[in-house]
Amino acid sequence: MEAVVSEYDVVIMGSGPAGLQAALHAARSKSTVAVLGRMQKSSLYKAHIENYCCMEGTLSGQEVLDQGRRQAERFGAGFLEVDVVDISREPDGRFRVDLENGEAILAWSLILAMGISRNRLNVPGEKEFLGKGVSYCVDCDANFYRGQTVVVVGDESAAFHGALKLLLIAEEVHLVCSESLVAENLRFQVESSSIQIHRGRRVRAIRGAQGVEEIELDNGEIIQAQGIFIELGAKGALELATRLDIALDSEMKYVAANKKQETNVPGAYAAGDLCGPPWQMAKAVGEGCVAGMEAARFARQRRSGQG
Repeated sequence: MEAVVSEYDVVIMGSGPAGLQAALHAARSKSTVAVLGRMQKSSLYKAHIENYCCMEGTLSGQEVLDQGRRQAERFGAGFLEVDVVDISREPDGRFRVDLENGEAILAWSLILAMGISRNRLNVPGEKEFLGKGVSYCVDCDANFYRGQTVVVVGDESAAFHGALKLLLIAEEVHLVCSESLVAENLRFQVESSSIQIHRGRRVRAIRGAQGVEEIELDNGEIIQAQGIFIELGAKGALELATRLDIALDSEMKYVAANKKQETNVPGAYAAGDLCGPPWQMAKAVGEGCVAGMEAARFARQRRSGQG
């Protein structure tokens, strides 16, 4: 079945302060804007805000984000509470963003504003076997496990989509999930495949000698495997950025962007935590403002054939 494809001028991945500010400025410039992601995943959502310029007292992060969404919607920005599973470039130069619900978006410019992943299992063996069987990126490391047995851990789209990809490479794929927080069609694809699902389970420990050899679950079950992919959420910003060959900084930790929030890929911008510290809303909002205006300008030029 062909994916349903929607077309926009600007697509923004992330609905935290950077993404919302970018949406506000891009939409005000009369660009069509789509904002992707679940606001509840923003690190600001459960936080409290103090010492922010022109605001007195303490505000809840949820209150600030809700207000930001309403502002962006008033100028015409559309919001889709879905995760991104892949991004690519079309022959005409537009970005294609594939969503967990099977749909896709085409846009002339792209803003990465998803923050950074801070999710870990925090179980014995996780730190010790990093790079020796423990990975946080299916797209990066899947080919190292060709013909082997692997485990994927996670309840959301990154884990489910990653498990499907590993089916094409690994001999045997296990998915450990406490619940299924994904779109119905993605869940159906996984359940209809040969992936062995351990639903309602969590990882207790990762063991091995020189590398990963076994995964112990919280019910005592042991899975003999050579690799474990920890995908606790949506696909990470850096993982998706590498799909477009977007350059990272010298330490390979954050997306590299200039003062216009441009990356090395024309039409692709970045803002907020994924550009590096400090982890402050003021920084995220400022970068989102610049990214939104610049992305809208780029889209206008490309749409009119001037780019």
